Amino acid sequence: MAATKAIELEIAGRTVRVSNPDKPYFADRGLTKLDIVNYFLAVGDGILGALKDRPTTLERWPGGWFEGAKLSTRMDNKGDAFYQKRIAKGAPDWVETVTIKFPSGRPADELCPTELGAVAWAVNLGTLTFHPWPVRRPEVECPDQLRIDLDPQPGTSFADAAVVAPVLRELLAEFGLEGFPKTSGGRGLHVYVPIEPRWSFVEARRAVIAVGRELSRRMPEQVTVNWWKEERGERVFIDYNQMARDRTIASAYSVRPNARARVSAPLMWEEIPDVTPDDFDVLTMPARFLEVGDLHAAVGEKAFSLEPLLDLAAKHERDHGEADLPYPPEYPKMPGEPLRVQPSRAKDRPRDE
Repeated sequence: MAATKAIELEIAGRTVRVSNPDKPYFADRGLTKLDIVNYFLAVGDGILGALKDRPTTLERWPGGWFEGAKLSTRMDNKGDAFYQKRIAKGAPDWVETVTIKFPSGRPADELCPTELGAVAWAVNLGTLTFHPWPVRRPEVECPDQLRIDLDPQPGTSFADAAVVAPVLRELLAEFGLEGFPKTSGGRGLHVYVPIEPRWSFVEARRAVIAVGRELSRRMPEQVTVNWWKEERGERVFIDYNQMARDRTIASAYSVRPNARARVSAPLMWEEIPDVTPDDFDVLTMPARFLEVGDLHAAVGEKAFSLEPLLDLAAKHERDHGEADLPYPPEYPKMPGEPLRVQPSRAKDRPRDE
């Protein structure tokens, strides 16, 4: 297909160039690059609310999504799609950044959206999914969100995560907290809890572990916090490591790379039993947004204390000997972390390793 002429869009006082606007991005659904740009503009207040002032990694699909397309999980930009953590060269001077540090201690200047034009600029580069950190500048060392990832394991589905959701809601309420759910855009559910930015990533992760452990006690057949896949079974995994530094979750309103062009949709708790991920995609979400508005708007307006969950974590350690859990394999060894080896191989390792 011959390239189509670039167009320019005026977005809140910024001129954003969209190159090759008719390029197919989800060919099976007849969606072009310009359709994806227009989708994000239609949910503009929502996507900007999810990203504003947050360091944001871009998941770029410059050729669009197609069956068999591969996302590179390494930072070598090889594959049909890749993650971009550092700001792209040639960015307009009005596209803002913020400096963050990776677990290795290395710094990077990452996109920090402050206006809708920056979102459209990133979409023109092929960004479908935005991965914001759970921090806002200037305080980039202290999370202002707990992100609880209900991740259905093989043999389970979104429906299983939906069963766990009301129990999670009750648990949070017991500790004086309020959560805001959304679909992941895949099979899972995400719940955001806004918190005061007074605690470290280590403490926030510890709080999510405490939530997961308490849920698994109440629903042992349905919920697990076991990091090792061989121990999870057909249960919903509470992926506590999504609260580790530089681990992110697809933002609300992000487009996910699948055949339907689903989006990550904020939900009302009451509707969770009656919806499926397929209900929310690039074509259906704009009308829903007009009807219900941004259901995650309050995530940026409220802030709860983390102390009740840290007290719960301390109780778990005191009463049950439950301390830290393993970090992802690419992380440096963390203080207090248990042996980072899967249980089936642990018997072959020296006890003091």
